[in-house]
Amino acid sequence: MMLTTKGRYAVMAMADIAAQNGGVPVRLAEIAVRQGITVAYLEQIFSRLRRADLVKSIKGPGGGYVLADGAGEIKISDIIGAVDESIKMTRCGKRKSSKSGCVLGGKCLTHDLWDGLGLKIFEYLNSVSLADLCGRRIVEHPASQNIFSSAPERNDMAVI
Repeated sequence: MMLTTKGRYAVMAMADIAAQNGGVPVRLAEIAVRQGITVAYLEQIFSRLRRADLVKSIKGPGGGYVLADGAGEIKISDIIGAVDESIKMTRCGKRKSSKSGCVLGGKCLTHDLWDGLGLKIFEYLNSVSLADLCGRRIVEHPASQNIFSSAPERNDMAVI
């Protein structure tokens, strides 16, 4: 799975609204400037967020968008799902030759590995709310400091 700009920008825009004064409508043009996202792209994203009942549109002067629920109630997984991003790690169902599985209608050898990883990613995104994000209450995992430094260095060069 690779999260596309659509998913990342949706989270950024929702966090932008959540970080503003509570309940005050925020215009897409303001979000666009602060986040470096085009208004046209934000319009596409907010159309989906509105359909998913994550934001409400306020019409008229002083209008814009507000969160439909409190920032603590909106999970990052809700935002990702609203813009049709997939957290699925397997390739099942993506090819025409695959009717119910990864390869020729069956499960491939690595299916359970990727399926489990996708579940962990979803569980993590579902455990983080907009309030957590805006309050910087996401704890950095110590292993993320340098994920590749834990492997011992190999020196396979023969000294002559």
